[in-house]
Amino acid sequence: MLNIKKIFYRSIENKEISYKELSEMIKKKKCILVDVRSSQEYEEGHLNGAINIPIYHIKENIKQIIKSSDTLIILYCSSGYRSNQAKAILESFGYDNVYTLKGGIDKIWTK
Repeated sequence: MLNIKKIFYRSIENKEISYKELSEMIKKKKCILVDVRSSQEYEEGHLNGAINIPIYHIKENIKQIIKSSDTLIILYCSSGYRSNQAKAILESFGYDNVYTLKGGIDKIWTK
């Protein structure tokens, strides 16, 4: 748990993580990865291990899907805009361990 805290304390202000940090978290299965894009975008391609909760459904579905408010959640979208909106929604629901993928997946896929 100490290594996880080190990773996240570096980004504590903006609560963004890099793709490299995300990859490490996925390998260790220490987080829930949530794609907040539309179902169609998700079907066209998504990160391995991600579940899809479109931003327009997040308010209605998040508590049924992720029951514990202290679960480590990493959100992503194409550019980071929707994931930041979703992060604000989750925080308003009491989820306090929510981070976003810096720059979204477009930044990763266009390299």
